[in-house]
Amino acid sequence: MLAYLEHFVHEKDAESRQDDEVASLSRALELQASIDELGPTGIASKDFGGIKSVKPLAMIRPSSAVDVARVVKAAAASPSLTVAARGNGHSVNGQAMAEKGLVLDMRALEEPFEIVWIEGTAYLDVSGGALWEDVLKRCVSEVGLAPRSWTDYLGLTVGGTLSYAGVSGQTFRYGPQTSNVTELEVVTGKGETLCCSLTQNSELFFGALGGLGQLGIITRARVVLQQAPDMVRWIRVVYSEFEEYAGDAELLVGEVEECFDYVEGFVLVNSDDPGNGWPTVRLDPEQVFDPIHIPSTAGPVLYCLELGLHYGNADYPSRGRVDMDVDRLLGRLRFIPGLKFQTDVSYTEFLLRVKRVEEHAKASGTWDAPHPWLNLFVSKSDIVDFDREVFKKILKDGVDGPILVYPLLRTKWDNRQSVVVPDSDIFYIVALLRFSPPPPKGPPPEFLVAQNNEIIQFCTTRGLDFKLYFPHYHSREDWMKHFGKQWTRFVERKANFDPMAILAPGQRIFSRTSQPRPIT
Repeated sequence: MLAYLEHFVHEKDAESRQDDEVASLSRALELQASIDELGPTGIASKDFGGIKSVKPLAMIRPSSAVDVARVVKAAAASPSLTVAARGNGHSVNGQAMAEKGLVLDMRALEEPFEIVWIEGTAYLDVSGGALWEDVLKRCVSEVGLAPRSWTDYLGLTVGGTLSYAGVSGQTFRYGPQTSNVTELEVVTGKGETLCCSLTQNSELFFGALGGLGQLGIITRARVVLQQAPDMVRWIRVVYSEFEEYAGDAELLVGEVEECFDYVEGFVLVNSDDPGNGWPTVRLDPEQVFDPIHIPSTAGPVLYCLELGLHYGNADYPSRGRVDMDVDRLLGRLRFIPGLKFQTDVSYTEFLLRVKRVEEHAKASGTWDAPHPWLNLFVSKSDIVDFDREVFKKILKDGVDGPILVYPLLRTKWDNRQSVVVPDSDIFYIVALLRFSPPPPKGPPPEFLVAQNNEIIQFCTTRGLDFKLYFPHYHSREDWMKHFGKQWTRFVERKANFDPMAILAPGQRIFSRTSQPRPIT
């Protein structure tokens, strides 16, 4: 097998390959699945970001963890092959790519879907390649249960989000998705398939959660479940002053026991721009955003606090009870009177709300355009400065998409995991989710990337306490700065579980050698 792989690597730049070569590689790897894509074309060479493109050697569709382990072992036996796990391809900086390496299409994994009850608590055993939207639909429709913590967009794989963190409006209450799993099945860079948890192979368990795919490929996860509500009261209220917006958001997330079930928020342009301004706040086309309510002192941007209250049909026989609870919770807040919007939707409809954005973007062509997104965690102590220089100046005209900003609680994150966040007890996620049309209608991607770099440079120059979420760097020094005091532990874990640096080459943290070595 090794001899064949070495020959295949030498021939990798050929313009075309015969079908029997594909079959031969599949036989060499002894896979139950297939290799159906080779060379520079197809989905393995690009991602949602649309900015980077590389030439993989092959894309493999594994049917099981056994297939994944065989591919990793084959790569380990070669002098240079690397392996990248690709979920639904939603990374934006080539993180799931493998130049001249092997890309695993994790969506091809067989999907175990089993509800497990342990001491009265329900858990879901699910494939790392399953989409969260499928988890939602099956859990709710089949057993009336649902995971506690989500991401906003559910067209992502379980293993993919657990390799980063998984953040949404429930994070203030339950923590990120990485804090809501109790067991993983992971294929390490040695080709070992290990079950890991708090008590079994715990170093791998904590390392793989938020580990950027560097320590292992998650092929199965055990996710904590809870009773799913029937309905959600979906609310948006608008602010003109950031300090009042942030103060109210922090008040809500700090009172977990007596609060909404979902707390997020976003920045909008103070204009009638249909993609960046007032129209983006409405929850229903029939609702009217009347700018007469906006104070004359308002600046170039406004802020919208987005809230959700869960309820069951049996618990609330009339809408009046929901109204009373919502009014009580909103009564302490300082939003602009007259700029409150609300509607009632089913729980599933609420969690799939971004699906409508996807459908609209695909219809308009912006889904396939480049997406130079930027995601950061910014400390509470620095978020006002960030607002003043970034939201009100650099981004005062919007980003042709949501600009999310809302607080998270440090206590809900586990320091033993590989995820790194600011030191502050409260920090904000800031997400620039650009949906600009491709040129010439929209700005060139290079301009948007430069704008992202300007924001990062501002944070660095001013000494803000911040971290990139979905990080991407190109030097050892930058990665060391990102991980900070966790760098040594991360390197040690890499040496233990992926000693030849085979996994996740698109992150550009380590170079493929006989021993792991940070890039220089």
